[in-house]
Amino acid sequence: MNDLSILPQKRKGVMHSIFPGVFATLRYFILLASFGVFINSCLSKKESQESKPVSTELKYAEGFSIRKEGRLTYLTITNPYPGATEGYNYLLIPEGETIPSLDDKTEVIHIPIKKIVCTSTTHIPLLDYLGETDALIGFPTTDYISSEVMRKRVDTGLITDLGIEKGMNVELLYSLSPELVMSYIMTSDLGQLKKIKELGIPVVVNAEFLEKHPLGRAEWIKFMALFFNKEKEADSVFNEIEKEYLAVHHLVEEASERPTVMSGIVYGDAWFMPAGKNYAAHLLKDAGANYLWNDTESNGFLELSFESVFEKAKDADFWIGVGSFHSLKEIQAAESRYSLFKPFREKQVYTYNARTGAKGGSEFLELGYLRPDIILKDLVKIVHPELLPNHVLFFHKRLE
Repeated sequence: MNDLSILPQKRKGVMHSIFPGVFATLRYFILLASFGVFINSCLSKKESQESKPVSTELKYAEGFSIRKEGRLTYLTITNPYPGATEGYNYLLIPEGETIPSLDDKTEVIHIPIKKIVCTSTTHIPLLDYLGETDALIGFPTTDYISSEVMRKRVDTGLITDLGIEKGMNVELLYSLSPELVMSYIMTSDLGQLKKIKELGIPVVVNAEFLEKHPLGRAEWIKFMALFFNKEKEADSVFNEIEKEYLAVHHLVEEASERPTVMSGIVYGDAWFMPAGKNYAAHLLKDAGANYLWNDTESNGFLELSFESVFEKAKDADFWIGVGSFHSLKEIQAAESRYSLFKPFREKQVYTYNARTGAKGGSEFLELGYLRPDIILKDLVKIVHPELLPNHVLFFHKRLE
């Protein structure tokens, strides 16, 4: 008789009318308990997912890797300098997080940072495109900086000139209290960077220049973004650059001819030019050009005799990349035999130094790493002008 289901309907109605608060309260606590179980289940699942290490996929860059573990970011520079046999490890830790147990080879960097010192002009566009222009407070030989917004900061004294890079004024750098110094190295010898680290200033190695694929260099904006919590912004910038680059590359695939291209100039007793696996050679190939040394396996530079270059390239269609020369007259004055090449005679010689900053810095050497899409458009405009009729050369120009 205690089963409510066998009570007369009138009786049940009476009970509900007498005890509405009791039943409502009971239902409330039942729902609340169920909801609590659901929430705890979700939180446990989320915490489990957050604590599980997750590697961030990079499309083209091979020189660094990112692993997320909750709010912690483990960053590894896998190839910090040419011929490196081991890399560098960093832990990027947000404010309020506890530093986990680490080996003595992992450097801790607290993020987001507000003040940074960089040593390469290629780092400048990364800050500009992430909206972190104001974070740069020091740079060696600021005359090299071309970015207009950065130059305004230099001119108003907001960016301190730290002297020549190899002889940077470390005491002056220390007085600026940077939270990070971003640099590059060519060997395992850290040089002045070691002294900076001993002063308690974190140092990170940026090895973008070793990337073989043009888009691999551009993808290092994701590396810079980690220190400012700007990963979404970096993804947006990179995706647009990639989209532009691939669209132009696809356009070139329709070209039926591949004009021949030579490159480089003589330094001392040897002609220096990009090898076949070099970054520059990759760009020329993607632009639909037949770079005459494309079959060489090195990703560095070739050192050849003038005679061997002349034999192979005397009838090339284009000569792209001639150092710091500003005119054909300058080129001929430096080496009279340059005039024997077909592209010289037909005025098809191109420099990448069409744009310079207010103090003479090269915009190509500053912005080019981040914007290979613009470089590619320039090269296509040179060797296949019919494919990009509306593009105006940006980094490159034809010498007169």
